[in-house]
Amino acid sequence: MGDVENLLVRLGQGDMSASDQLLPLLYDELRSLARIRLAAELGPQTLQPTALVHEAWLRLVGSNANSLHWDSRGHFFASAAKVMRRVLIDRARHKKSERQGGGRKRLMLDSGELAASKEIDVIDIEEALQEFESTYPEHAEVVQMKFFAGLTHTEIARVLNVSESTVKRQWRFSRAWLHRKLDAYE
Repeated sequence: MGDVENLLVRLGQGDMSASDQLLPLLYDELRSLARIRLAAELGPQTLQPTALVHEAWLRLVGSNANSLHWDSRGHFFASAAKVMRRVLIDRARHKKSERQGGGRKRLMLDSGELAASKEIDVIDIEEALQEFESTYPEHAEVVQMKFFAGLTHTEIARVLNVSESTVKRQWRFSRAWLHRKLDAYE
């Protein structure tokens, strides 16, 4: 873990060679995260976990290494989850566009997460999260890390520098708010 955090710091300082050393150390975990994100999608999948990892890595590290800063491994994975979310949203919007023939991708949310056994449109989730984030930015960070990065309450508390009970309280509130909002889309 010390190696990863050291490489994250070096990368944030603009050392692009750290990127080449960091990717192999994080690749399996990034692929697992990508598999989780893609497994939630219904229908035929044209994007594979490897492609999602590579696209997310390019967006994360790309050419702006001097502006990167991750406090910890958990913080990095929260950022990676956000980027993967953006990649999937961008793909869904592209597929929905008129020249692509329209149609939306549907996600099946895990019963333990935001909704119980519901099909919810990925774009509806994005719109709900944007509205939620504009009103409750701290809570939205918890949602990002829990739902999109798969971090535990303990890991989220460490990344956000708050108590675990605060994270649990924010997660319960967030989940209830998003349930109500997403129910309105049906």
